[in-house]
Amino acid sequence: MSVSTLASFEYLEKLPGTTFRRLYQEPSTALAIFRRMLPHLAKTFVMAMLYMSKPLPLSDLELWVHPGSKKEKDHALSLLSRLHIITITAPSRDDPQSASLTKNFSASLRLALTGGGEHQSFGVPSHDSPVAGLDTEYLDTYARDQWESILHYVVNSVGDAARHGDGGPNTSVRQLLEAGKLVTTGRRSGGGITQAGFSFLLQEVNAQVWSLLLLWIENAKQMSLDSVDVLSFLFMLGSLELSRAYSTSTLSEPQKQMLEYLVDFGLVYIPPQAPTQFYPTRLATTLTSDASALRSVSAGFEAALTAASGSKGFIIIETNYRLYAYTNSPLQIAVLALFTRLGVRYPNMVTGRITRKSVANAISHGITSDQIISYLGTHAHPQLVKTAAVHGNPVLPPTVVDQIRLWQIENERMKATAGFLFKEFDTKKEYEGCVKYADENGVLVWKSDAKMMFFVTRHEQLRDYIKSRKAK
Repeated sequence: MSVSTLASFEYLEKLPGTTFRRLYQEPSTALAIFRRMLPHLAKTFVMAMLYMSKPLPLSDLELWVHPGSKKEKDHALSLLSRLHIITITAPSRDDPQSASLTKNFSASLRLALTGGGEHQSFGVPSHDSPVAGLDTEYLDTYARDQWESILHYVVNSVGDAARHGDGGPNTSVRQLLEAGKLVTTGRRSGGGITQAGFSFLLQEVNAQVWSLLLLWIENAKQMSLDSVDVLSFLFMLGSLELSRAYSTSTLSEPQKQMLEYLVDFGLVYIPPQAPTQFYPTRLATTLTSDASALRSVSAGFEAALTAASGSKGFIIIETNYRLYAYTNSPLQIAVLALFTRLGVRYPNMVTGRITRKSVANAISHGITSDQIISYLGTHAHPQLVKTAAVHGNPVLPPTVVDQIRLWQIENERMKATAGFLFKEFDTKKEYEGCVKYADENGVLVWKSDAKMMFFVTRHEQLRDYIKSRKAK
């Protein structure tokens, strides 16, 4: 099960049975979950029971499975049960245990496989003339640019200028990234990328898309959207055909509202000259693909985001902590700048050095030493990998790996914060008023109610506040 599949499955597993009954009313949802979530053995069980008129006794089902594969059989049945695809009767003396597909799932899957009904669950192609020039290459470029802008914002989210400056994703996307704690907006530190945000950057593109979409679903209520409708619409998008025009006239008002968000994510393109049409991009059409398709699509996007040399690895690091990155990708360079002191930039290469200060800066934003080491190892240059394999050595110099970990331990042992200590208040009421004012202004770092003292990063406003209180 791929990372993106696992994330979406974990979300689905938490949903109640009533939600699944609503989801399975749509054939596109039933087909997507069948294709994406189920292992081969579970699919075999579903197809065997799909047209059965009676429940299947578990004793008969066990005859289909090799005795040595009992673990796989139990896992498949457990998975089908957790996704509310099958129901298994309780054991009793009179009737043997049996399994049957749930009503909504079986009906929708039959419609999806046979193409019956008028449910419009797989989108309605537009009858208007398609917009000239909107081919697969154009949509891939559009999707990549939209997604890169989101990744750039996550990487470059340090400071208010990055958050409020021109360019980058729309406000709704920024708010979603902040709600998902991929970036922060702290007053003292100026905000920036978090540990979760760096983990987000390390994922394959399809897993990143699902991570963001699951955040969107979890926050759907705040956007006046129904989370079940959002999930059904996403499964529908995954069944559409790349570079084909689909009509918006058959969509409901909530679905049209969803399209606006999906445009910001790069999953959908709506031509300005043809607002009644929408085109799903590759990011959307691979949402419900199988693992092999995801891997090939992700590889294509990964190639666009990394060095143009056609090789995924591009980093060489020496025992003296000097780093050479053979890339001209602004995004890759921005990621390196999170934990590296960059020096010189050439047309196809940047140089830098991993220092105590650069690692401490990364750790201050929640990035761990293991994440830095993982990134360097994952993107190591093929020559570095080849040399290490020939001599039987690790890919990264052990001295560099150990030192990065030591710098994190050193940082965790003690953290210095510049500021001002306030103490010796006349009354408890005066102390509590000042603490509350400091906390509201985002400058409070530490307090001790027992000793009536607290520590702040700035004192100007607090000083004026104390003066105004004493003047009264």
